[in-house]
Amino acid sequence: MPDHSPAIARPDLVQDFCDSQWDTELLPLIEEHIRVPAVSPAYDAEWEARGLLDTVAESAAAWLRAVDDLPGLRVEVLRAPGRTPLVFFEAPGTGAEQDETVLFYGHLDKQPEGDGWTEGRSAWEPAFDGTRLYGRGGADDGYALPAAVTALRALAAQGAARPRCVGVFETGEESGSPDLDHWFAELAPRIGTVGLVLCLDSGAGDYERLWLVTSLRGACGGTLEVRVLDEGAHSGDAGGVVPSTFRVLRRLLDRVEDSATGALRLQALHCEVPEQRRHQVRDAARLLGDQVTRRFAWHADASPVTDDPQELLLNRAWRPALEVTGADGLPPVDSAGNVLRPYTRVKLSLRLPPLVDSAAALTELARVLEADPPYGTSVRFTPDRVLADGWHAPAVQPWLEEALSAASRACFDGADVAHIGQGGTIPLMGKLARQFPHSQFLACGVLGPGANAHGPNESLHVPYARRLTACLALALNAHALA
Repeated sequence: MPDHSPAIARPDLVQDFCDSQWDTELLPLIEEHIRVPAVSPAYDAEWEARGLLDTVAESAAAWLRAVDDLPGLRVEVLRAPGRTPLVFFEAPGTGAEQDETVLFYGHLDKQPEGDGWTEGRSAWEPAFDGTRLYGRGGADDGYALPAAVTALRALAAQGAARPRCVGVFETGEESGSPDLDHWFAELAPRIGTVGLVLCLDSGAGDYERLWLVTSLRGACGGTLEVRVLDEGAHSGDAGGVVPSTFRVLRRLLDRVEDSATGALRLQALHCEVPEQRRHQVRDAARLLGDQVTRRFAWHADASPVTDDPQELLLNRAWRPALEVTGADGLPPVDSAGNVLRPYTRVKLSLRLPPLVDSAAALTELARVLEADPPYGTSVRFTPDRVLADGWHAPAVQPWLEEALSAASRACFDGADVAHIGQGGTIPLMGKLARQFPHSQFLACGVLGPGANAHGPNESLHVPYARRLTACLALALNAHALA
C-alpha cells in the first residue's frame, strides 16, 4: 500500500531551496522594491496622486502571479478611494480540508529617506556588500512577502505538508495602519479561522539563532507648545523679565521625565513585568552581553544609560521612554539672533510598555503637561491622532515551541531559539490578538544589530533572512502536522 501520510519536510532540502531562491529571485526583487520611494501616507500628503504605494503593491502582486510552483495560489490588490492599497494572497494547504488558517502579515510602505547615509549608500538605490543589502524598506519590511511565499514553495518543492495560508501586506503600517480595520472587515470571510499569526515585521537580538518576539511596546504622542509673547523681543531687554519658553518647556517635561535618569514619573505609563518575561530577559542578556549596546553608532565617548544588559533589555521592552523628535520656533544656529523667542513647540514621542492602555496614557500625559502653567504661559498639548496599544504574546503551545526550537537548531548550526521583547510598535498585533484571541502568534523579523530601520544605512542581513525563511517553512510544516 502506498503511504499517504503527510510528508515531513527535510531541513537540508528546505534550506537549499531557500538559498537558491534568495540568490535567483528574492534579492533582485527586494532591490527593485528599495528603488521605489513608497513613503507612508503620514509623511506624504500627496501619496494617492503620486501612486507609489500602488506601484509597490502591484509589483509584489505581479511577482506572486508569476509563481507557478505553488498550486492554487491566488492574489489580489485591494483598493478603495482614500485608502492605502493592500496585497492579499491565498495559498491552499495540502491533504484534508483544514479548519485553521495561517495568517502572514507584513507591509510595503516605507519611512522617509532621512539624512546621514554613508557615502555610496542611499535610501532609494540598493547596495549589496555580500552580507547586507542597504536601502530603505528592504529589512522594514519589503523582504517579508517574498520570504513568506518562498517558505511555502520550499515545502511544495518536496511535497511536504503545509497549512492553508493567507497573506495580508498593507501599505500604511508606518502611518499606524489606519485602513487595516476596513480591510480586515472586508476580508474576514476569506481569511477564515486563524490558528497561527506570523508577523514578519519585527526584530532579532543577533543573527546567530532564531528569535521569537514575545512583546511589543505601544506608542502615543503629540505636540507640546509653550507661548509667552506675540512676537520676539530683544534678549537684552526681555531676558530676566519675560520667562524663556524653552525653560518653561523643560519644567513641563520634568513633570513627566526624570532628566537625570530618563525614568518616567507617571504611574499610568508603567506596568508590571510578568515573571516569565523577566526570566527570558535574563537569558537574552546572557546571550547578547554588550551586543545590546554595540548595535548603535555611538559618537566619541558616549555611553548607554547603564552597562547592565538585563536592565537595558527591560528598559527597551517593558518600560516607557520619552523622546523629543522635532521642534519649531528654534531658528538654525547660523541665523539665530539675540532674540527672546515668543514660543517653543516640540514633538513628543512616547513608547509604552506592552500592557499599558495607550489612550489612558495619552490622557494622563496631556493632563499633567497642561495643568497650572508656569507664569501663566499658554501651554497647549495637541495629541496625535494615531496611537497604538502594545502587544504581549499569549502562551506558546508545546507543538509550536518544539517546532521553533527544532527549526532554529536545524538552520542555525545547533543554536536554540531565543526570546526577546522589542521596543517598537506594530498596531496590528494588538488588534489581531483581540480579533483572534485563541490563535498562536509567531512574531519575528530581521531587524537585528546594524539594521537601523527608520534611520540612515537601513540594511537587510541577507544570510539571516535566508535562514529565517527556512525556519518559517519548517514551522509551517510542523503546523500542518500538529
